[in-house]
Amino acid sequence: MIELLGLANALWQGALGPAGLVFLRVGAAMALLPAFGERSIPARIRVGLTLAFTLIVAPAAAPMIAQAQTASLLALGGAEVIAGLAIGIVLRLMILALQIAGTIAANVTSLSQILGGASVDPQPAMGHVLVVGGLALLAMSGLHVRVAEAFIFSYAVFPPGQPIPSVDFAQWGTDNVARAFGLAFSLSAPFVLVSVVYNLALGAINRAMPQLMVAFVGAPAITFGGLAILALSAPILLEVWRQAFMATLDTLGTG
Repeated sequence: MIELLGLANALWQGALGPAGLVFLRVGAAMALLPAFGERSIPARIRVGLTLAFTLIVAPAAAPMIAQAQTASLLALGGAEVIAGLAIGIVLRLMILALQIAGTIAANVTSLSQILGGASVDPQPAMGHVLVVGGLALLAMSGLHVRVAEAFIFSYAVFPPGQPIPSVDFAQWGTDNVARAFGLAFSLSAPFVLVSVVYNLALGAINRAMPQLMVAFVGAPAITFGGLAILALSAPILLEVWRQAFMATLDTLGTG
């Protein structure tokens, strides 16, 4: 019995321990990770992806985890889960930026009620198109490689077994939230500008011809204008968003 316990302890210290701790970090992040952690993906596939990322990350992270295994298992596991959730939340904020941009664009162009519940997350169709297009663009840009790199580099930002400084962690989270909201408003700026010009023109026409039902005349115009701007600007907006997403991935390696 003692020999079996010794063998189990040797396996834990050698391979199973580091892999298990990596699985905790990767699994916590996978619950929120864009593309790989979407709720539309079956749970079995997400578990398989978590195991695959664990096999990739574990060999690189094993030396750093081995140095921290003197700490208690509860402290190690808790720190890994918190680090994984932080990674997932920061990357999920970029998806929320696309959703917010799509919601703003749909509201200012009177398209917010069209196909509002056609996705897992109820949102206007314009936001759904942007999110699906952004996820497809990320998948075509080698997202799996960049995510694996981010997991490996994250061990320099969140060392295993060490408490995360609360002040630095709060500042890092605040900066990412501010960046996501700023990006959302920047992406929706073309639609907002067109809406302002449209409403100013509509007000001037209504002032000049009060008898004219300007709402009935202008509604088709703003709808067509919103769809036209979406078709023309979506490739540019998604490329800007992709670069911002990759920059956010880079911050996971530098803090």
